Amino acid sequence: MERTFEQVLAAQCAPTLAGVKPASLFRWQTRDGHAARGTMRAWKQTMKPMGLRMQVLKICRLDDAFLIYVYRERQLNALLADGKTQDFLKETGYLPGDCGSMLEQLSLRLGAGGEFPHEIGVFLGYPLEDVKGFIRHAGRNFTCAGCWKAYGDPVQAQAAFSRYHKCTTIYLKLLARGVPLRNLIVAA
Repeated sequence: MERTFEQVLAAQCAPTLAGVKPASLFRWQTRDGHAARGTMRAWKQTMKPMGLRMQVLKICRLDDAFLIYVYRERQLNALLADGKTQDFLKETGYLPGDCGSMLEQLSLRLGAGGEFPHEIGVFLGYPLEDVKGFIRHAGRNFTCAGCWKAYGDPVQAQAAFSRYHKCTTIYLKLLARGVPLRNLIVAA
């Protein structure tokens, strides 16, 4: 049975919808690409007044799969405005710009078919130290793993993993009880 967009959105983006995390990324595959586009348009309109944005970063036309990025624009702009983050993205080949232009560059990298752009962790709100550590150590020698592989303070990382897991569990329970997901979105 195919999960609904709302179910996948809740399962993959609850911490972002709750305002606990700046952004989330998920893959949604459906049998009907045309209907999927309508569903995504409707959700974009639902989220916009609450300070959330949704953008398709990549489409796989072979299996009607979408790589969807959900983010809180203010929080993402603050992350991308950080000097150390800007320096890191510049070192990895990004041209300076606003949130929209940076996401466009990320989308192009995802669609290029080459090596996966691991700097995506920055866009998901992972600590810069962990993103750099993952790239430097090729995913090995991490201090702990959960939602991402951490290379810095394992206690801080585990606390974040726990918050995200708890948030997702609560959202999924409420959704299963019939609470509409749009009622669970925390406005910015």
